[in-house]
Amino acid sequence: MENISSNKMFGGWHKQYTHFSNVLNCQMRFAIYLPPQANDKPVPVLYWLSGLTCTDENFMQKAGAQRVAAELGMAIVCPDTSPRGEGVADDANGAYDFGLGAGFYLNATEQPWAKHYQMYDYVVDELPKLIAQHFPVTEQKAIAGHSMGGHGALTIALKNPGMFVSASAFAPICHPSQCPWGQKAFAGYLGLDREQWKQYDTVELIKSGAAPLPMKVDQGEADNFLAEQLLPETLVAAATLADFPLDYQSHPGYDHSYFFIASFIEEHLRFHRQYL
Repeated sequence: MENISSNKMFGGWHKQYTHFSNVLNCQMRFAIYLPPQANDKPVPVLYWLSGLTCTDENFMQKAGAQRVAAELGMAIVCPDTSPRGEGVADDANGAYDFGLGAGFYLNATEQPWAKHYQMYDYVVDELPKLIAQHFPVTEQKAIAGHSMGGHGALTIALKNPGMFVSASAFAPICHPSQCPWGQKAFAGYLGLDREQWKQYDTVELIKSGAAPLPMKVDQGEADNFLAEQLLPETLVAAATLADFPLDYQSHPGYDHSYFFIASFIEEHLRFHRQYL
């Protein structure tokens, strides 16, 4: 690993690192915030997964999470949203919702994507092992995300019972197999067999009996992607039918931006700290 930036914040440190990922076959970058408590003892970790077009920097620079993380004694880890670099496949037309910046936190099976786009394995296996090896963290982990990253956080938590103590999301893509963003990504990365898509769909995982864990979702009612792409009503319906412990909150006037995330991130951090 190479440390490429360090900034002191609220008594702790925000740092960026690059490393070669064996899973993704390319150089990757991630950010970590270590609270002041990490100077004396290992601390629990919240993994944050960002949305389409984002990098590790969006959340760390815009959400304002470090103040509360410092108070609660919680580390935050933010990976990038896709593999990057020369030789990594991208959408031929440079679309924002497929290819670079749009890894969708799955393991691609179709070519040319399968060579690099293994974001699921990176988040579930390679990155946590790297963090545990190099930083003072405990085995206690929670996971959260926004939009595409909300989809990633919820599906990864549901697919790995016991790995995360809690999961949360802002404006997640709840039912990707039924919306344009998800259908485009799944067809490209996974092929046309829709049965294969269900393993990366929060609604389908809950319907199929995924083990319950504490889950919190916040959605802005002025989100311009709400009706076509996010489909939170399908998540609420599936959770209700399965008696799944979902805390769903809808907020009038809020959109899809980091202004929304910054407004409620403290509630999410305190939610996770209960279980960490």
